[in-house]
Amino acid sequence: MLIRLIFASYSKLLTGIALATMAAALAGCNETVAQKAEPIRPVLVASVHYEAETPERSFVGTIRPRIEADIGFRVAGKVAKRLVEVGQTVEVGQPLATLDEVDLKLQAEQAEAEFRAATGVLAQASAAETRAKELRAKGWTTDAQMDQAKASADEARARLNRAERSVELTRNSLSYATLMSDARGVVTASMIEPGVVVAAGQAAIRVARFAEKEAVVAIPETLLDRAKNGTATVSLWSETGKTYAARLREIAPAADPATRTYLAKFSLPDAKDSVSLGMTATLTLSDPATTRVARLPLSALFSDGRDPSLYVVNDKGEVTLKPVKVKAYDSKDVLVTSGVDEGEKVVALGVQKIDPAQKVRVVSALTF
Repeated sequence: MLIRLIFASYSKLLTGIALATMAAALAGCNETVAQKAEPIRPVLVASVHYEAETPERSFVGTIRPRIEADIGFRVAGKVAKRLVEVGQTVEVGQPLATLDEVDLKLQAEQAEAEFRAATGVLAQASAAETRAKELRAKGWTTDAQMDQAKASADEARARLNRAERSVELTRNSLSYATLMSDARGVVTASMIEPGVVVAAGQAAIRVARFAEKEAVVAIPETLLDRAKNGTATVSLWSETGKTYAARLREIAPAADPATRTYLAKFSLPDAKDSVSLGMTATLTLSDPATTRVARLPLSALFSDGRDPSLYVVNDKGEVTLKPVKVKAYDSKDVLVTSGVDEGEKVVALGVQKIDPAQKVRVVSALTF
């Protein structure tokens, strides 16, 4: 009986040892399989975007007319009518205002009367000169009388000439009583009202011409060179997605004492009538000579003693090491000029621990 108990206990012991050995073997196999199946590594990526190394600069300005003139009467007088209002569009030759013409008509009538009188005097003097010549030829008059008749005729001719000019001047003055627009444009200000007496040349109506518009902005002194030599474009706040080519026409010779900026005027040769005066615009200055680079985080750069490279991730989670050309380094970024394409995604962190044969999973994207 005792022998049976001992044998049974020994059999159980052997069975336990066998099970323990099998469990250990299975655990070792699982560990080996786990070591062979490498996990997918999560990575942060940055998108490649090429842009000018020197960033564009934008300024807010307003649309103004290139020519805005104060038009005034060329003669003095009392304003009879004002024919336009502020904001009204005017055409070439359109009347803007008129003066009282009573005095001007009287002056014109007086000049015409003087012209008729001078015509009569000239006819009489010419006849006297002709008779004096005939008498002198026959020896019936003296040289002194001949010279006097000739001088009287010359004076009459000069008086007639002066009378003709006076008639022309008074007619012009009468025409100046109506103030006309000399260009197509819009009335921006009115400085007269009916009943006001104005002097010759006094500003009466301000007209902004439609011929050419320009954007007026304030440029800081650090960007004067780019304003003169760079490329400028203008976009309007009221129009989305549309830009106009701009050309620097004028820049102030001295800075504003308060803002220390220079007033610059950029012509807009392509601006149509839809671009209204006073609109708010954004002027963008860019440097056409600058190199286009992709600004990426410095931690994305991989180097093993050879050319610098970047790990590019595709849609399947596969990584490819591509050599790139570096233009410059910043404190946090690297400027890449070639080697990767626009829109590609590159690993931004932990590039030293990536195995090219290992797949990765994009968990986030960095924006630069």
